[in-house]
Amino acid sequence: MHHAHPTLSAVVITRNEAHNLPACLQSMHGLVDEIIVVDSQSTDATVAIAQQHGATVSQPEGWPGFGPQKNRALDLATCDWVLSIDADERVTPELAAEIKHVLQAGDADVAYKLPRLSWYCGKFIQHAGWQPDHVLRLFKRGTARFSDDLVHERVVTEQTVQALHNHLLHYSYLNFSQVLSKVDAYSSASAKQAYARGKRSSVAGALGHGAWAFFRTYVIRRGFLDGAHGLALAISNGETSYYKYLKLWQMQQAEEASKK
Repeated sequence: MHHAHPTLSAVVITRNEAHNLPACLQSMHGLVDEIIVVDSQSTDATVAIAQQHGATVSQPEGWPGFGPQKNRALDLATCDWVLSIDADERVTPELAAEIKHVLQAGDADVAYKLPRLSWYCGKFIQHAGWQPDHVLRLFKRGTARFSDDLVHERVVTEQTVQALHNHLLHYSYLNFSQVLSKVDAYSSASAKQAYARGKRSSVAGALGHGAWAFFRTYVIRRGFLDGAHGLALAISNGETSYYKYLKLWQMQQAEEASKK
């Protein structure tokens, strides 16, 4: 007896993603059976765009961090399988075909990681630690959760993990203004996480961490092979690390001042 094809839910979390969301949702037409969007206080057209694409939209109170927010989206999914995707990502037609093929084969004991190509201000980066960037995104509903991390959350599963071959496209940084705001946001969140884990820093330490992050990106991970874009990326990685430890140092200052 031939089973109906396995169904697929896409889960997306958003906050002011009107500039990204249409292309993201468009890229999944014909692939997914349901789209779940969990939105955090968007003030732009994000919610309207999601609804136009037939998504189920939820706007829960508060921001619990990336991991918990993605679990909220996961809890609303009703299909057999789940594809987790960010608003700045796109499924290529080749990847969509591969996902359909994999679901048809129906190996329920496997979770799939997707190779991701990331865009940095005009170019897809091939080196600098960005390639091959495999992200675990496709799994049978009920077999995986997101970690509770505030940033850099990951999918946690007991399943065997296999890699797909076709790329997920990640339009992570469209321009340098976005790079700067992400440097600020990531360094703040990472500093909070490090502070909570008891890490401490100094200005000299911050400089050392920044220099090391630059060196690791540009030399060890061969960012220089990406030319001018690779150099710019190595500098922004260095900045993220520098500000993370500088903000950590500032938190210590505040703590010491409050003790006096």
